[in-house]
Amino acid sequence: AFVARLMRTAAAVVVPSAYEGFGLPALEAMAAGTPVVAAARGALPEVCGDGALLVEPTSEELARGIAETLAGGDQVEGRAAAGLRRAREFTWERTAHGTAAVYDEAIGESS
Repeated sequence: AFVARLMRTAAAVVVPSAYEGFGLPALEAMAAGTPVVAAARGALPEVCGDGALLVEPTSEELARGIAETLAGGDQVEGRAAAGLRRAREFTWERTAHGTAAVYDEAIGESS
C-alpha cells in the first residue's frame, strides 16, 4: 500500500536501470497513472511501449527527461494515459497463459 501511494502521488517515476529483467517499477508507475522516465535498455522499452519517456541511461539524458516530464503538458499527459492503457495489458491471466505456452513448447521440443 505504501509503494502504491508513493507511485500515485509522485510527479514522476524514474527507472534509470541499464539492465532491467522485466521493469516492474515502471509498470507499477504506469498502472498508477504516473509519468515515467525510463532507460531505453533491457526490457524497459518492451514493457513501457509508448507509456514512458525512454532515454539513454546517462546523467544528461535522464536529467533532460526528468525536466521535460516535470514541465508537464499534452505530451506528458498523453504518455501517462498511454501508460495506463499499456499497464492494463499485463494481467495475471495473460502471464499464466504465456507461461503455460512456454512450458508446452519446451516439453514439445524435448520429446
